[in-house]
Amino acid sequence: MNSRQRRGVILLLLSVVCALGAFAGVLSVISDVKSKVGPEVTAYRVKTSVAPYTQLSAAQFEKIEMPERWLSKNAVTNLREIQGKIAVTTLREGSLLQSDMIVDQPALQSGEQEIAIMIDAATGVAGKITPGATVNVYATFEGQRDGDPDQSKLIVENARVIDVGKLTSLEPDENDRGRRPTDGVPITFALDPIDAQRITYAESFADEVRLALVAPGDDSDIPATNRTYELAKDK
Repeated sequence: MNSRQRRGVILLLLSVVCALGAFAGVLSVISDVKSKVGPEVTAYRVKTSVAPYTQLSAAQFEKIEMPERWLSKNAVTNLREIQGKIAVTTLREGSLLQSDMIVDQPALQSGEQEIAIMIDAATGVAGKITPGATVNVYATFEGQRDGDPDQSKLIVENARVIDVGKLTSLEPDENDRGRRPTDGVPITFALDPIDAQRITYAESFADEVRLALVAPGDDSDIPATNRTYELAKDK
C-alpha cells in the first residue's frame, strides 16, 4: 500500500468516525427532547365545525397523538365519553375536544320541548335548583291600565328542570338603566308546547320571574283560585 492509499484509508476512517459522532449527537438531541416533552397520549381534534346542540359521533373527530404534558386536564382522550352527548357550543374545526364543550343529551319525553330562560341567580335559584328538580314558575305583572292592581301568577306548575347553566353577569336592558347589573343562570326545562309558550311569555313581559322548588314526590295540583295573587284581595 503506497502513501496515497494510506492517506485515503485514513481519510475514510476519519469520515466514518465523524459520521458516527454526528449520528450519536442527533440521537442525544432526540433523547433530550423526548425527556423534556414526555410521553405522548391520544387526543381528538374536531374535523369540521359542529353546531351547538348537535348530537356527537366518532366520525366528527380525528385521533391525534400529542405530549401528555401539553394536554389540558379536561381533554377528551377516549371517544366513549361522547356517547349520548351533544355540543354545548360551536365546536370549531381543528380545535381540541374537551369535556366542558359537551353535555348530556336532554332526555325529553314524547310531546315535550326543551326551552331555556335566564333566571335571576339571587331571587330565582340561589344554588338550590339542580337538573332533575321540579319547580313551579311564578311571574309578577304590572296592572294593564292605571289603577289596575299588580298581580303574581303561577305560570307553569311542576316544570321539570333538565339543565342548570353557568352563572352569567346580566346588564339591565334599555328600559331598566336605573337597575344594577345582576347575575343570572340559564335554566333549561322540558315542557309541553303550551307551558313552553307560557314561560316564554313570562320571560319576555313579566317584571320578575321566580322559581319555587317543589318537594320530591309532591306533584299535587294547585287550585285555580290560588294561581293568581293580588295584595288587595289577601285576607
